[in-house]
Amino acid sequence: MAEDKNIKDKKPKVDSAAAPAKDAKQEGGIKKKIKVKKKEKKNVVNGNVYVNATFNNTIVTITDKQGNVISWSSAGSKGFKGSRKSTPYAAQVAADDAAGKALEHGLKNITVEVKGPGSGRETALRALQARGFKITSIKDMSPMPHNGCRPPKKRRV
Repeated sequence: MAEDKNIKDKKPKVDSAAAPAKDAKQEGGIKKKIKVKKKEKKNVVNGNVYVNATFNNTIVTITDKQGNVISWSSAGSKGFKGSRKSTPYAAQVAADDAAGKALEHGLKNITVEVKGPGSGRETALRALQARGFKITSIKDMSPMPHNGCRPPKKRRV
């Protein structure tokens, strides 16, 4: 008798699971509304800009004074691929994009921290200045070894 009950219990579960799948196919899929949050405009006047210029890419991040990210952009996210990501023009486009997003939040005064040896360092700064930001200070935060790890070998081109 116990075995009969287990078999009977299993059959209705299979039938109930198959029924919604058929209904979903007939209706044309699941009808769920997804709520999308709009980004709140933060009224920020002062902020920090971090330019990370590596040999392969340039990443620009704009934050408020507490460190909360307002906007960011990179050469790769703007559609540059491969060796084009490391060009000064790609850094300019990335900085211009991040600056445009930050201007929507009311940013006016910025302090800039530049890190890395990449070719997009100065171009990113010029793009930020061209957007109308008042640059209060520029710091070079590139990590300098005190004779630490051995550097990579010289390239033979």
